[in-house]
Amino acid sequence: MIFTIGYEGIDLTRFMSLLSHHNIDTVVDVREMPLSRKRGFSKTALRTALNQSGFEYVHLAMLGCPKDVRNRYREDGNWAAYRKRFLRYLATQESAIAELAALSSDSNCALLCFEADHNFCHRSMVANAVSAISDAEVTHISATPPTRTARPASLAFAWADR
Repeated sequence: MIFTIGYEGIDLTRFMSLLSHHNIDTVVDVREMPLSRKRGFSKTALRTALNQSGFEYVHLAMLGCPKDVRNRYREDGNWAAYRKRFLRYLATQESAIAELAALSSDSNCALLCFEADHNFCHRSMVANAVSAISDAEVTHISATPPTRTARPASLAFAWADR
């Protein structure tokens, strides 16, 4: 089993509660640049909080979305094109995907990124790539049911905490 989780719209306490509820052992940060304006979710603060609560933290920058792909999406808002560009990039990351597959075979892992809705986040594509080589089942953890059915109306909020 491999899980995914986004922290958009929740605080660190709720985030930790969701991890505990789903018996997560390891949070795998798949943000290329693990920085956030949201308190507690930048790499150092997050790693410290997770470790103090008994969770492991791993950052796999190579499974983050490259800046040029993010910037292009910010400009054109075309989710289908974003998805195609990211999948093309992800196809070049075989060793990182294999590393994540090995890690998830020994630990309940949750792939972390910002977006609340996994349908509009690269972490779903990463999870699917791992599942394809390991037969791991993918489960998306959500604090609230997804409400978006199309790309965000304003990309400003979607990228503010990345």
